[in-house]
Amino acid sequence: MLMPWLLFISLVLLLLALDLGVFHRSAHVVTFREAVGWSAVWLTLGLTFAGVVFFAYEHGWCGLGTQVDPVDGMLNTGTTAVEKYLTGYVVEKSLSIDNIFVIAMIFGSLAVPAIQQHRVLFWGVIGALAMRAVMIVVGAKLIAEFHWILYVFASILIVTAVKMLASRSEHADPSKSLAMKLCRTWLPVADGHHGQRFLVRADAEGQRTAGSRGVFTGWMLTPLAVALIMVESADLVFAVDSIPAIFAITGDPFLVFTSNVFAMLGLRSLYFALAGMMTRFQYLKVSLAAVLLVVGGKMLAAEWLKQVAGRDVNLYLLGVIIAILAAGIVGSMLAQRRRPVDDRLGMLAAQAE
Repeated sequence: MLMPWLLFISLVLLLLALDLGVFHRSAHVVTFREAVGWSAVWLTLGLTFAGVVFFAYEHGWCGLGTQVDPVDGMLNTGTTAVEKYLTGYVVEKSLSIDNIFVIAMIFGSLAVPAIQQHRVLFWGVIGALAMRAVMIVVGAKLIAEFHWILYVFASILIVTAVKMLASRSEHADPSKSLAMKLCRTWLPVADGHHGQRFLVRADAEGQRTAGSRGVFTGWMLTPLAVALIMVESADLVFAVDSIPAIFAITGDPFLVFTSNVFAMLGLRSLYFALAGMMTRFQYLKVSLAAVLLVVGGKMLAAEWLKQVAGRDVNLYLLGVIIAILAAGIVGSMLAQRRRPVDDRLGMLAAQAE
């Protein structure tokens, strides 16, 4: 069973090496056109891998599909494996969009130059993949041993969705986060950016740090490193929501991990494509909360849904999730089109008064 994991991890490492070592070898500002192109590339790779999943599970390659899925208690065929993979991919991709808000705020609060943002996101994604791999292994083990843990995951998703709907502000100020306070208090942080470097060495006379520890001699973190730490911290918080969400769909560790990986690999290009447009999607937060409610509800009513929908329950779930996200996007676009008219009417009313 180790072979598919080794092959997939080798593929991911190859893709990352090509990304940083060939296509983004020199630092540059990622344009909107370039970001859209790379988003299409990562989306194509993620969807293409669904074909690999089908044949691997249909023919039992390397033992895939020969063990019972602990979530629904059934063996995964090629068709059901693809349904679960694609559903997990869409869920993880949609939830990662909310992460873009926080990343944009982090970069803004630390004044990270646009030319260096890709580097932070690249290493941030690698760290996020490592963290999620550990969480997935632990989660899969817990579900296999204690099936009732699914109800705990469902509760986490529903509570998170309610908090998203009840929250008035989009996100907390990253500069006031615990990660930022710890960095500024306990770690030596240099003033100003130093190109692509995460660490710099102070000169012999010492260098003033941005924190509260005064003059320091030795290695210091740059603001770019602080941004990386905060991006990792933010992803850890989001992973607490996204990992339970994928376990509502399948307990197969390989499907969980691969859908997470492909969703995360496209996060960087998606950030550069959407970061400047996020304020236009005013109903996105509501859509994401609705997705969490649906996934959490599916987890709680899994036995009943399996009796009603049979093995195609995840196919129906995928359709519902896509419909919710599409409704949020279309609703936001329509509201954005009406806003200029409403603004003009407001100006005319003010002039009339």
